[in-house]
Amino acid sequence: MPGSSPRADVMSGRMEPNIADSTPPQRAASAENSAETARKSVSPMVLVVDAEPLVCWSVAEVLGERGYEVTEAHDSASAMRAFAHHADVVLLDVSSPDSGDLHMLTAMHRLSPNTPVILMTAYNSPDLLDEARRLGAFTVIDKPFEMNELAPIVDAYRARRP
Repeated sequence: MPGSSPRADVMSGRMEPNIADSTPPQRAASAENSAETARKSVSPMVLVVDAEPLVCWSVAEVLGERGYEVTEAHDSASAMRAFAHHADVVLLDVSSPDSGDLHMLTAMHRLSPNTPVILMTAYNSPDLLDEARRLGAFTVIDKPFEMNELAPIVDAYRARRP
């Protein structure tokens, strides 16, 4: 859908500045500083995993307005490909058809234990909450949720990332 929010498709990745080995020594420091500045200026990336495209689009619109780059994934294979590229925060729908309940959470936590994973579910229970936290989820939010409440949650968990 058209919109002005920054989004990436699942196969896109971030390009790091290429500092050639042949850079003269006096210019190497300024090139390294430029590379560091470029990395810092890149928008934080949120991966949204939900089988419902409208949910992904809505989240992307809200978070895009806050300066986040949002990557959408509608199945576990595309989610894991996108996660392998990089994510500062993940919003993961527990009930995605091929997610295997909490198996995707477990896989993401093994690959990057410091990446905040926020579960979204319409079927929350105390058992799910306990299991999700044990497996590495930072929190669980109930669906439906108010979109204006989502950005502060993402901001808070992104700030916790080392």
